[in-house]
Amino acid sequence: MKIEIRGVERLSFRERQVVSLKEMGYSTDKIAKQLNLSPSTVSTLYNRARTKGYEVVIIIPGQNLALFGIDEEEEDKA
Repeated sequence: MKIEIRGVERLSFRERQVVSLKEMGYSTDKIAKQLNLSPSTVSTLYNRARTKGYEVVIIIPGQNLALFGIDEEEEDKA
């Protein structure tokens, strides 16, 4: 799985850090501890980043979803 953040150029360095960790599912408290910030600062950074309009795209290879059998995937590649 790969996460792509579109519009990241509009975010500050700290906002990028917070958004990346938030989008990976980490809690505000865990992010605060990891980045040596207060939980309220993490919340502020995340909310500020959201107002700047970034977009998260998650890229998951098809084989990881087990949507196709092995034979079907090989036929598609041929």
